[in-house]
Amino acid sequence: MGMKPTEKIWHNGKLIRWEDATIHVLSHVVSYASAVFEGLRCYETKNGPAIFRVRDHMQRMINSGKVYRINWPYTAEDLSNAAVEVVRVNKMTSCYIRPIALRGYGDIGVGGLSVPTEVYIACWEWGRYLGPEAIENGVDVGVSSWNRMAPNTLPSMAKAACNYMNSQLIHMEAAANGFAEGIALDTQGFVSEGSGENIFVVMDGALITPPVGSSVLPGITRSSVIKLCEDLHIPVREQLVPREMLYLADEVFLTGTAAEITPLRSVDRIMVGKGSRGPITKILQEEFFAIISGSRPDRHNWLTPVSVPLGAGTR
Repeated sequence: MGMKPTEKIWHNGKLIRWEDATIHVLSHVVSYASAVFEGLRCYETKNGPAIFRVRDHMQRMINSGKVYRINWPYTAEDLSNAAVEVVRVNKMTSCYIRPIALRGYGDIGVGGLSVPTEVYIACWEWGRYLGPEAIENGVDVGVSSWNRMAPNTLPSMAKAACNYMNSQLIHMEAAANGFAEGIALDTQGFVSEGSGENIFVVMDGALITPPVGSSVLPGITRSSVIKLCEDLHIPVREQLVPREMLYLADEVFLTGTAAEITPLRSVDRIMVGKGSRGPITKILQEEFFAIISGSRPDRHNWLTPVSVPLGAGTR
């Protein structure tokens, strides 16, 4: 998944060249992972490019910063406008967007409260995270030997860089075992989430997803699926999910900005349902993709349009 550079990156209120977006090796973040970040998608719609739930993502980044006392002067509205500007100036019709706020250079002490905060927003072309066929055919996953963080150790409600060291262990182990992704349990042994996705199970026509207390990130796509279930009168509830429920469920799927809505074909080499995408997963995918493509009304105001200069193409 190599990155294809774009022209400009937003940094502390100014647009700079991609190649100038650098930090010093002794920046606080390099030693201590003191960064909070987001991942968003800009979709090509019938009405031009549009960013999915940009304000909700930016508010979550502000919330993550609050947890770690990382301060910056920009509001969710400021950051949302900056994301639109970055997509526009780079003439992207669809892309992935990465805002990140990090503790920079100035002091190598652990606390880092005295060092400046650097805020960046970049965008680039990025396809389907788990592969183009995953959306329809599903993927094979395994339950990880690595647990998610215990409560009151590293806060899972913050999307912080340090949490993704845990994600890396989960993902690398899954790859070593021949799986597309790993599913982590919380320290109580209940299902938590994937290395970078939330998880839903379907049993008897109802959706069940682990609660925020199970060390899950409160995902934006997760909340979108819950909202779509309300629209479509599909029962949905947050409750503790025992590991074996993954084997016994009629359907299981992952949600996330990168993964979107991706069904699971098997868990620990035990077939999920009939081993193919189930009907409720399909209904939710169709509704989700219809909204983000502009073919159905954006009834929840999830899309923020980006007016791209004439003659623009995906770079």
